[in-house]
Amino acid sequence: MNIVIGIEGYVGAGKTAICKELLNHIPNSILLDGGKLYRAIVYSLMKSGLDLNTLKQNMQHVDIKSIMEQLKVKIAIENKNTEIYVNGEKVDDENLQSASSSMAVSEVGTIANNENLYIFGRNLINDLKQNFNVIVSGRALMEIYPKLDYHFLITASLEERIRRKSIQYKGNIDLEKLKQNIQKRDELQEKAGYYKQYDNTIVVDVTNCKTVEESTKEVLKFIQNQ
Repeated sequence: MNIVIGIEGYVGAGKTAICKELLNHIPNSILLDGGKLYRAIVYSLMKSGLDLNTLKQNMQHVDIKSIMEQLKVKIAIENKNTEIYVNGEKVDDENLQSASSSMAVSEVGTIANNENLYIFGRNLINDLKQNFNVIVSGRALMEIYPKLDYHFLITASLEERIRRKSIQYKGNIDLEKLKQNIQKRDELQEKAGYYKQYDNTIVVDVTNCKTVEESTKEVLKFIQNQ
């Protein structure tokens, strides 16, 4: 029987990299990156000309799933990974991972009505599970899919997360501003309940892991029959 592995994590802890590495260890697995989908929706909203303050003022009670449909944002699994298309064109990861886009996602995510998007995600996971072991990355995964076989929360020290994010941005960001950005996003995520721990949550601290492979091994210790 196929399984569903949910991976959440603190900003900059490396959950996405761990998810991608898990694909090399979990047989017949695919990665469903829910965070990437949400980023694409918010990125498309911003690209339409709206700034973050305007988004925040108008997003309360707005159904994010209907926004996804209006902007023609679609999710696809290609070569075991998640790809996002907007209006038929594939969205570049670099645009989705910018500091400004990341902050916008954290802020909008706490305001918008995510209920129908969660239902969409739950149905998608059920469909994919028919044929694959599904690794799901994102936020509020226990709300989206309560039947997760494994629920991981990846953590690391603030200093280490700043270091890793700086590498992601290729050093082209002020470290103090980056620290403030991460702290603000942490605050928003915690306020929204996205770092919530459940009875079945497995917390994995990867502060001292030097490579993605090491971090992934810490997760694999808890997964049976890989």
